[in-house]
Amino acid sequence: GDSCCNPQSMGYIKKIVEKKIPGIYVLSLKIGSNLIQDMENSFFMNVNDQVREVCDQLAQDPHLKGGYNAMGFSQGGQFLRAVAQRCPSPPMLNLISVGGQHQGSVYGFPRCPGESSHICDWIRKTLDLGAYTAAVQEHLVQAEYWHDPLKEDDYRKNSIFLADINQERGINETYKKNLMALKKFVMVKFLNDTMVDPPISEWFGFYKPGQAKETIPLQETSLYTEVR
Repeated sequence: GDSCCNPQSMGYIKKIVEKKIPGIYVLSLKIGSNLIQDMENSFFMNVNDQVREVCDQLAQDPHLKGGYNAMGFSQGGQFLRAVAQRCPSPPMLNLISVGGQHQGSVYGFPRCPGESSHICDWIRKTLDLGAYTAAVQEHLVQAEYWHDPLKEDDYRKNSIFLADINQERGINETYKKNLMALKKFVMVKFLNDTMVDPPISEWFGFYKPGQAKETIPLQETSLYTEVR
């Protein structure tokens, strides 16, 4: 629901970084040819296609050929992790994820700004009805990281994005190698988050399997104990 260059959000962050580190080059990623497309794509463009487009943008930018630091906000945090896992050239040196839903989210997703609220309501109803159907997975971004702890089998089988980058259907050794190449992976969790359920997903935790009340930290998940 945001855009690359909104002066109240991503544009503001870009200015802060440029002010704090004089002379730094900052690329704020735009998915689409204009700001409207960029916003719409955050809802409706297949995440795998978005990741491919970003990989192309990064590879074509001469400022980044020696490596770069990445900072992602909300769903951008998990999408940039996919970039790290899938696209090692140019190399991502450090990744900062602010509120990224790394184990997915269920029953909620980041609040949409302003006039986008009706889109949010429609998306919530669509997700409740059929998040794991092929049509919804292909065309609704939030469905691609919708992780229902009561439907783990459906999630593993039908999630076309998150289940892949989280190694839920097998181990992709290249994903592991590329992620381990990061110098630092910093995850920021919002202490009072009411839109991401469960908030511990922002630290790679999730619900204990088979229920939606008790959560466990990353270190107790199979992702961690099986070194995926």
